Amino acid sequence: MTSAPAASPRHGLRRFLTERPAPAERCGLCAAPVPDPDHRHFVDTGRRALVCACRSCFLLMERPGAGGDRFLPVPARWLTDPAHRLDDHVWDTLRIPVGVAFFFRNTALDRLVALYPSPAGATESELEPEAWTAALGTSALAGLLAPDVEALLLRRTGDGYRCYLVPIDACYELVGRMRMLWQGFDGGAEARAALDAFFARTEERATPLTATEGT
Repeated sequence: MTSAPAASPRHGLRRFLTERPAPAERCGLCAAPVPDPDHRHFVDTGRRALVCACRSCFLLMERPGAGGDRFLPVPARWLTDPAHRLDDHVWDTLRIPVGVAFFFRNTALDRLVALYPSPAGATESELEPEAWTAALGTSALAGLLAPDVEALLLRRTGDGYRCYLVPIDACYELVGRMRMLWQGFDGGAEARAALDAFFARTEERATPLTATEGT
């Protein structure tokens, strides 16, 4: 397992990595202050980084082709596929040592990337194409996934597995929280509570796919 700096954002996520009040972020396009903690983001494909967006710039760049191939607005859709099934054997082929991972298509690398939270941040797991296909390729969510800006977020619990399609910045928010709170070998009680709270919010926000969607 190796860390994945190419996939890790360097901007726009300071608020996830410190307990002290962070200065207001600034828009990555116009440099205007972005005081809203729930502001939107772009993916800067040239630097492989998330950058903050003020409302005006985000609305401008949402227009088809406005950002070219450089600045991609991160969508706000949250989906889940209740029909998707996964078993322990298939999970083991993913080589994920913790119970959470996210997967996205990195167009700069021209491949799928599998990452999981760790005390060091987002850590990459070497992903074989066969493992991806077995674990997530049959989900309708895989066909809906937008490259670079969305991810499939997978969680393993004692009750089974849940898979969500989420904005990529939500995954890095989770990574930042886990990095900040992680204690000991297994993360500790505070990190586990934050993880449960994050997925409770995700479950509330995610819209279940119908049987015909994604086909």
